Amino acid sequence: MMLPSRRVLNLAGFLACAGMMGFALYAQYVLYLDPCPLCVFQRIATILVGVGFLVAALHNPGRIGARVYGVLIALFAAFGVGVAAWHVHLQGLPPDEVPGCGPGFEYIMENFALFDALSMIFQGSGECADVVWQFLGLSMPTWVVIGLGGLGLAALWNNFRKA
Repeated sequence: MMLPSRRVLNLAGFLACAGMMGFALYAQYVLYLDPCPLCVFQRIATILVGVGFLVAALHNPGRIGARVYGVLIALFAAFGVGVAAWHVHLQGLPPDEVPGCGPGFEYIMENFALFDALSMIFQGSGECADVVWQFLGLSMPTWVVIGLGGLGLAALWNNFRKA
């Protein structure tokens, strides 16, 4: 059985990220689930992974270039998995340990220095601990861990395999 080319599978990775972002926008604008600050960073990671896959598909590099793309995509995915895993952790905290609600993402980014803003965002807030959507008993950030984790592994496998 012949596997699809690297280019085709990189394109499939891009389409998977586009689907994830499509659902995120559906959840925001149709289901009215506003993203918390950690959700925004998960979206950024998903976009970076998708752009990495798209550029790899368009460039269609040789062996060394493919490996570079594989590692970059996997690093972007690892960032997203880390943020989403922290989000899942916050969602699992007992109610008395949940951080208090804080200002929104835009307010934080506009009114605080970058490192202070990032520190505030990654501490999380009460809104980050709310589970407002589930599918098969898993929250949205859990699905992001699964999706980006799988895409990061797929990027490594696809771009390190023999052509």
